[in-house]
Amino acid sequence: MPAAFFGHGTPLNTIAANRYTQAWRAYGAALPRPRAVVVFSAHWYVVGTRITVARKPPTIHDFNARFPQELFDFTYPARGDAALVERIVELVSPVRVERDAASWGIDHGAYSVLAHLFPNADVPVVEVSLDRAQPPERHYELAARLAPLRAEGVFLMGSGNIVHNLELADRTFGSEPFVWAARFDELVRGLLAAGDHAALVSYHRLGPDARLAVPTPDHYLPLLAVIATQRANERADTIVDGFAFGSGSMLSISLAA
Repeated sequence: MPAAFFGHGTPLNTIAANRYTQAWRAYGAALPRPRAVVVFSAHWYVVGTRITVARKPPTIHDFNARFPQELFDFTYPARGDAALVERIVELVSPVRVERDAASWGIDHGAYSVLAHLFPNADVPVVEVSLDRAQPPERHYELAARLAPLRAEGVFLMGSGNIVHNLELADRTFGSEPFVWAARFDELVRGLLAAGDHAALVSYHRLGPDARLAVPTPDHYLPLLAVIATQRANERADTIVDGFAFGSGSMLSISLAA
C-alpha cells in the first residue's frame, strides 16, 4: 500500500542539493510507484475545502522576489487526475468541496519535495486545501475519510512543519533549534511514536511551547491529515530531520508497516 508522507521544503530546496533533498530522493527512489499523489499543503490555507481539477495544474511560485530567477523559471509539469478528484469528493461527502480549475495548482510546499520524490513529474498530483474556518478536529476527520485512497494506490502527502514560526526566525542562527522549538519537536515525535492522535490533534493544549511552535495552524494541520490515515500496524518513521533558522522544524516522516 502506498505510504503517507509528512514534510516540507523551503523554496530553495526545490533546486538545492543538500541532506534534505538527498534524503527525499533516496526515499522516493525506494517507493513503489503510486497511481497518484494527493497533497494537503500549508500554502493553500483558505476558507472552505477546495480541490485542484486542472488537467495540467500550474506551478505556483508562492514566494517573494528575493528568491533567484531559477526558482521562478522552475515548473513541475505533473498532470491532474479527474477521476481521483471525483473519488475524493465522494469520500468526504457531505462536506462541500469546491472544484478549483484556475486559482491554484501545485505550490512550493508540494513541489519543493515532489521534485525529489518524483523528479520526472510523471505521477498525477491533486492538491486539497486546508479550511482556515475549521478546527483541527475537522481536518483530522476529513482526512481520515481519505484513508481508503492509500489502498487504491494513492500516495498521501502532508506538506508542513511541526515547528514553524517565521516571526522568530533568526537567519544568523544556523541549523540549531531554539530551546522551546526543540522541546516541542521532541514532544510531538514522542506522541507520534505512541500513536497518540488525540493529543496531536489537541496540540494547543500541549503547553506554552506549542504557542510558539504553532503560532498559526497552517503548517501543522498537514501532519494531522497524514496521521488520520495511519493504520494500527504502521510506524511513523523519520526520513530526515533538522532545523532551519532556529524556529523551523524540517522533520520528514513516513507511515510504514
